[in-house]
Amino acid sequence: METSNNLYFSKEHTWIKIENDTGAVGITPFAQSELGEIVYVDLPSICDEFNQDEVFGSVEALKTVSDLFMPLTGEVTSINKDLLENPTLVNDKPFEEGWMIKIKNEDLEELSNLWSEEDYQKNIEK
Repeated sequence: METSNNLYFSKEHTWIKIENDTGAVGITPFAQSELGEIVYVDLPSICDEFNQDEVFGSVEALKTVSDLFMPLTGEVTSINKDLLENPTLVNDKPFEEGWMIKIKNEDLEELSNLWSEEDYQKNIEK
């Protein structure tokens, strides 16, 4: 798993990588390994706004569909259009080309509700 001081994880298995006031959002390797091969990604529209822990989309694997939960409150500024044609990027490169959306966040205090990589690893191993 990628190690970074600006990478945070939610209890709902999404991650956010913060760069200035923007965050790239995706699902964790643990989540995608539990789901299996991702065959479809349903993403929101640019300018859509979501609260922390609100459903912002879904992923479909061969045997299941799973909701995606927003790690931080924010407005969608970009979607990864590559996933529409190649959703397996979520499995292959979750922290690189497999990001799903980028958001503008005004309230970094919400980061206190998220886990560091170390804390996330401890919780998924329970």
